[in-house]
Amino acid sequence: MELNIDSLLASCGDDASDAGILITATLEPLAGPGAPVKPAVYAGGRYQEDERWVGEGEQRRVSRVVVIDNVPSEANRLELGLTKIGPEVGLPEIVLDLSGVGELPPHLPRRISGFQFPHRQADAYLRDSLLDGEPFPSTEIGKSLLSATADEPAALFEWFPQALLFGFWQSHLGKKGSHAKLARSWVSEIVGINPGTTTTRTLGIKGDPLNLSVSEQIQYDEDDQTDWQFLEGTKKAGGTKKQESLAEIGHGQVPFRTGQEALAAISFEGVVQRSTVSFAGLRHIWCGSAKSNAAGRALLAAIGLLGHVAAFGRAFSLRSGCDLRPVEVRWCFLGGETDQEMTALGIADAKVLFADAVRAAEASGLPVGRRWASTPLVLTPSVQLAKAIRATYPTGE
Repeated sequence: MELNIDSLLASCGDDASDAGILITATLEPLAGPGAPVKPAVYAGGRYQEDERWVGEGEQRRVSRVVVIDNVPSEANRLELGLTKIGPEVGLPEIVLDLSGVGELPPHLPRRISGFQFPHRQADAYLRDSLLDGEPFPSTEIGKSLLSATADEPAALFEWFPQALLFGFWQSHLGKKGSHAKLARSWVSEIVGINPGTTTTRTLGIKGDPLNLSVSEQIQYDEDDQTDWQFLEGTKKAGGTKKQESLAEIGHGQVPFRTGQEALAAISFEGVVQRSTVSFAGLRHIWCGSAKSNAAGRALLAAIGLLGHVAAFGRAFSLRSGCDLRPVEVRWCFLGGETDQEMTALGIADAKVLFADAVRAAEASGLPVGRRWASTPLVLTPSVQLAKAIRATYPTGE
């Protein structure tokens, strides 16, 4: 089956019975099958482990799995892909400009894209921003965005369409504000099947060419480790500086401490990514007419497919020790009565489908296409948010 705008529009209609699209990818570490892969590590030094049915028919069995990249993280990967390709294809973008806050540490961003807001248009960064010096929630755009729902989605289509695909919960406006919710219609995760072990820890030692003695004492400023003093004998420097060994500021050969070793990468029987876009989920979005409903939902599906191909259509790196490449990819159209194998979309195909979907949505009356701003809408932090940023990073004062 060849996916095109006509078939996508038909599948997203009010009376359509099609279920969605499933993309299944067999992934392989760059070092080959069975090579260790580093899953995400969560608070407390834990992997996200589970037991799943795997295989098909009589071959199905329960296997241990470790979630290498979970559903919220995968959504962020697609949003990152859309951030990079967005200017080329014309996606709207809102950014928070931090240049006026003051000096910030070099590892921090100077601009935060709306594609990076943790809660999308329901995020506190958006709530606590200014547009041309006016509190964003008081502006026309701000009011429409913060009050948007799945039944009144026009502002989201115009400024934040990805929120209608990946879901949102407007939970930071207070008891009298909107509490609108929309479940995600795009679900994706990467799991490692049948881990060899999940208990191995990374052992080692931090080397030092001079092997400086870690028994020597120093005093240092915890906020600035370039400011330290060597303590000769039992002499102590004055002030409030912390007294520790040279190891605390990076000198000397230091073995990994017992009980604090990091979880090691894992060898798996296989690594699989499954991604779905749910037409049933998209049917919760109501644009006002049968034509605009189908066109709006089709556009959101096309955004997801474009983001997926941009993020995962070739070898990708999730984190240190987790570089993967797709070695077999299957696209399946999940129909109301029968399923059909699909021709996989490449990046060029995904761009064409997206452009066709934009035109169809614009023709249906939705505020997309020529209504999308050609440059990002730039916001600045409110006075209170700027104070919070400077308090967290005092160098900004």
